[in-house]
Amino acid sequence: MKYKHIFFDLDHTLWDFDKNSSESLEEIFYQLTLDQYGIGSFDGFVRSFLKINTSLWEGFDQGKLHHTYIRENRFKMVFEELGVDCPPNHIEIGELYIRTLPDKKHLLEGALDLLNHIFSSGYRMHIITNGFNGMQARKIASSEIGHFFDNIITFETAQAKKPDPAIFEFALDIANATRQESIMVGDNWVADILGAKKVGLDTAYFNPARLKFDESPTYDIQRLEELMHIF
Repeated sequence: MKYKHIFFDLDHTLWDFDKNSSESLEEIFYQLTLDQYGIGSFDGFVRSFLKINTSLWEGFDQGKLHHTYIRENRFKMVFEELGVDCPPNHIEIGELYIRTLPDKKHLLEGALDLLNHIFSSGYRMHIITNGFNGMQARKIASSEIGHFFDNIITFETAQAKKPDPAIFEFALDIANATRQESIMVGDNWVADILGAKKVGLDTAYFNPARLKFDESPTYDIQRLEELMHIF
């Protein structure tokens, strides 16, 4: 087989961040009766959060924002975007979200079947994530996929974050893998795909939105099950 080592991103690639976030936000919304602040609808609250959160984490990936800033300001920004008064406990809301989110277990469609297929085929699997050790460990435990992976490489353990080549080089070293026998699977064009290409890795871009860029990944897939024909 062409590859021996498969490196996966976690959020939005295997672990269904949007669904798990929505479920967490729903619990928080009703537990803290956030509608009392004038929010028009729960769906609008979720849409605003996911948009703002994505933008903030893009800033983190680019080295423009510290994670503390994100945690302390994202809910404030959501309330501001919705045009309602920000509650004085917005940081507490953020802390409750952080406590709730990683215990959610939803995987993206086809993820579990794919992992079982790859595992039974004898490949070595690893995760490379810009997430935090504790948070990502809880997500992996909650979704019961830890047994599939030899190594979980976070930006904390590597002291670098995607797309920095250092985190990929660190991951290859930890996995005792060569570039020629390895591939990176992820949904983020800059962090996962361009980052991996910089160090000479083949790439599988999970691209359900069918986005187009000047460069091309080794594989461009819209559904995770397509990888079963590659591995």
